[in-house]
Amino acid sequence: MSSFPASVDKAALRHTALSAREALGEDVRAAKAEAIALRDLPFEIAPGKVVAGYSPIRSEVDPFPLMRRLAARGALLVLPAIVGAERPLQFRAFAFDGVLRRGPLGILEPPVETPTLAPDILLVPLAAFDRSGHRIGYGAGHYDRTLKNLRRSRSITAVGLGFAVQEIESVPALSHDVVLDYVLTEAEVLFFRSS
Repeated sequence: MSSFPASVDKAALRHTALSAREALGEDVRAAKAEAIALRDLPFEIAPGKVVAGYSPIRSEVDPFPLMRRLAARGALLVLPAIVGAERPLQFRAFAFDGVLRRGPLGILEPPVETPTLAPDILLVPLAAFDRSGHRIGYGAGHYDRTLKNLRRSRSITAVGLGFAVQEIESVPALSHDVVLDYVLTEAEVLFFRSS
């Protein structure tokens, strides 16, 4: 775990955590992503449940090894698509042999004509996390906005994926920040869900 003074702002925490993640190196990150996939999710997933992954950017945990395991057990996969500023993410059906295109931020996503599905489980990328279930993302608020929107109409489980080096003592959370249900790293599973 990285240790930072409580007065440090989110931008500084994000920068330091991302630097620690980047310092792991590509081969180490790939091995740790495989370890996360082998650890698996800490709950059962019924066949047909919709799992939203993400297309990894920069040095994020690659969720594809875990997504392959979940698909082999019958999960339906989707990937997020950015459909506008200040709007929740849209989730489009995904298959490993399917076509992906670069979206507005240059992130790979299924084409606009791909069917959309509402996820039951959301794998969430993060820059940093703490042991209260708070995360720091990249600052645009896409996942906070999306989780709030989804949770208004359905039960959804949010699982942050990160490397152990991204853990910080405390995220300076704001009222609009959404708490994760779990964080899954190569070292452990952290539980935040009350039920």
